Amino acid sequence: MHEHDDNRQNALPKVPNTVPNTLSSPILHAQHAMKSLDLPLVKTARGTVQLPGSKSISNRILLLAALATGNTHIHSLLASDDTEHMRDALGILGVRITQTGANDYCVTGSQGRFPTQSADLFLGNAGTAFRPLVAVLSLMQGHYRLAGVQRMHERPIADLVDALRQLGADITYLGNAGFPPLEIKPVKTGLSQQHAITVKSDVSSQFLTGLLMALPLTGKAATITVTGTLISQPYIALTLAQMEYFGVRVEHRDWQQFTLPARQLYRSPGTITVEGDASSASYFLAAGAIGGGPVRVQGVGHNSAQGDVRFAHALEKMGAQITYGDNWIESRAAQPRSSNPHLQAIDLDCNHIPDAAMTLAITALFAEGVTTLRNIASWRLKETDRLSAMAHELRKLGATVEEGSDCLRITPPASGLTSGATIDTYDDHRMAMCFSLASLGVAVRIHDPACVSKTFPEYFDEFARLVHI
Repeated sequence: MHEHDDNRQNALPKVPNTVPNTLSSPILHAQHAMKSLDLPLVKTARGTVQLPGSKSISNRILLLAALATGNTHIHSLLASDDTEHMRDALGILGVRITQTGANDYCVTGSQGRFPTQSADLFLGNAGTAFRPLVAVLSLMQGHYRLAGVQRMHERPIADLVDALRQLGADITYLGNAGFPPLEIKPVKTGLSQQHAITVKSDVSSQFLTGLLMALPLTGKAATITVTGTLISQPYIALTLAQMEYFGVRVEHRDWQQFTLPARQLYRSPGTITVEGDASSASYFLAAGAIGGGPVRVQGVGHNSAQGDVRFAHALEKMGAQITYGDNWIESRAAQPRSSNPHLQAIDLDCNHIPDAAMTLAITALFAEGVTTLRNIASWRLKETDRLSAMAHELRKLGATVEEGSDCLRITPPASGLTSGATIDTYDDHRMAMCFSLASLGVAVRIHDPACVSKTFPEYFDEFARLVHI
């Protein structure tokens, strides 16, 4: 693996014959200074990876711990840009957060009201921080402004704002209507004893997550009715599970109506450990399926609360061998790596695994037949328009790709992948991590590898430990 600056990006050198059998990970520690990262052709993948903490769980727990009564000791919190944005914001809001270990923290709860009543918050492109904080702050008696990077200002938030306004929230768009940045003023008084809210959740499940997490702050009973198709249902299940850890129960009817009893308060569970990130597990599990394996990820298992563990089921449908433990999942090819291709195409509704489904798009390059990924319209509203970005970059590798409004059809090239492609990552961590898997077929160059710091700063180090030339 080699680092490059802009004046060398037009000439991708061939991997020399003297490259060692196993890639050396220390060479990757400087990746944050790199403009691009060359990945040579690798033949196999095998080994064990300890997953970083789940981003979705980490930011939910941080916010719930900040709102709770009592101190919460959090173990294995994800260290990433997104969680740093949440921790920084909570610190500005007056929440005491003390680091007690490498990835361990103690959060002193604010008993439902942040000490700081006026603040400007910058949240980067962290949707798991921005959306829930908007909901929580809009139900407080404070004055706040929330902003992010330009891409965050292009990600819609109108459905959440419309729902919060039903509760008396005073929210103003500071730029384009329906999008951040936002200004929040003290919630209007004189609300009814029971809240009945409707929310659209066919754009992002984070809108419903924000409402669910915020409503207990009112102390009143509430019913949320979802209009339209609820997207990414497993993420709502994840939210409910984390809320229950902090003493708040929510009942639901067919995932379309959610009821919160009155007078429920968040209370610290004392100690909580963040589960490994199931979305990040998808890259390594796919590497095991493509590169022979076995590859084992530690930190998630068959009892995981995260929906993206179902990615392993999709790999099984493609022909991989998957085994599970309480805290690990392992993948390997069902046939020898020399059998090419040894995976089969699938046609899959991906609503339940919207993030991990991106990894299937790369896995499709190593499968026989046409892979169809459906119900992925939400990709267009993520860190980038992932549908268009994925289609464009897959074509660089020689794939035939049909891009629909909410689907992708991917046919691998009959004559093998195109070598030497430079993959643009669009400042999107998942694009960078997904396309690293292409190196199991050809040498590739990953532009802006440092974007993985959003959720997994050590990703390329871990990948280098698994793959062998």
